[in-house]
Parts: sequence; structure tokens; C-alpha cells
Amino acid sequence: MSGAQDDVVKARIYLAGFDVFRVDALDYGRSLRRMCADAGFEGLYPLDALAPADLSPCEKAAWIYRSNLAAIRRADIVMANVADFRGAGEPDSGTAFEIGFAAALGKPIWAYRDDVTALRERVPCSATVLGDVCERGFLVEDFGLSLNLMLACAATIVQGGPLACLRAISVAYEGGTTAPSSWRQDGGSEIRQVQG
Repeated sequence: MSGAQDDVVKARIYLAGFDVFRVDALDYGRSLRRMCADAGFEGLYPLDALAPADLSPCEKAAWIYRSNLAAIRRADIVMANVADFRGAGEPDSGTAFEIGFAAALGKPIWAYRDDVTALRERVPCSATVLGDVCERGFLVEDFGLSLNLMLACAATIVQGGPLACLRAISVAYEGGTTAPSSWRQDGGSEIRQVQG
């Protein structure tokens, strides 16, 4: 590598998602970080930092919370797995929180899921005079978005998996060498969907 290439700072991507609950979470995290490196970025996986072993369960939870927030603050971009987690149409609630935190910090947010059909088409519901109601008795929003509007308006949604999302990010940020803009800091939102 030349000296000029050594001086280039790679954009850091926080890798949000329920992947931390996989039985092979550490190996999967390493594979996500390799994908980031191959695309010219530095991946920050929530399990990169391991909590001290001597903590109580509550202390460990608080430690993980603080560690993840610190990693999001260090990141230039957040990339989130927003596939359905524990119910149709709903991503992991922890991931949703991380997206909201990143949005509040003005971080660019990219998210991916295989199914980008409208939320209304994926959530089982019945038509009523008030609108479509899910099996639990709540209205299902129908804005034509693949996720709840608070997530869909905060992120660029890419159809596919992490590799498709990284490719889209790489195109947007010139292979990870250009710092992303901070357009969200003024509270702006933009609904965008990228086909992977």
C-alpha cells in the first residue's frame, strides 16, 4: 500500500440487528466485519466488546447498552438488519431503538430486508370500517412502506441481505473513503428504497 492509501480513514459502520441472538453470533459477526472490510469499510459489531464476566445479569445488560451506544457514536454509518424478528412486519425492538438513536445523532442509516413489500400486505389483518386491523386488534398503517414509517423514513431500505446493503452504501460513499453527509441533523427525512 502506498502512504496515501494508508492515510485514508475508512468509514465505520455499526452493524445493528438481531444477528447477535444467532447461535453462531460471534462467527457471523466476524463474517459481517469481513464483508465490511472487503467493501472498504470498518465494521463495528455489537459483540466486538465482551462484557466482564463478574457482572450480575442487570449489570451486564447495562454494560452492553452503554457499549452499544458508544459504538453507534463512534460509527459514521449504521447498517441494520430489519427483517421480521419475532412477528410479521416487526423487526427487533433493540435494532429499532438503535436506529432511533442513530437518527437522533444525525447518522446516515441503511437497512436491509429480503421482503420489501408493503407492511399492509405482510401483516395478517381484516378490513373494518376504521381500516385494516391486525389479529391483536390494532390498526395496520398503510403508507405503502415496508416498515413502520418511523423506521422507513429514517433509513435507506435495501432489498436483500448485508452484502447488497454494503454494495449500495459503497456506491453512495465511494467505497468507504468519503465521509457521509450529515443531512439528517436538521431533522430531515427522506423515504428511499434501493433494490439490491
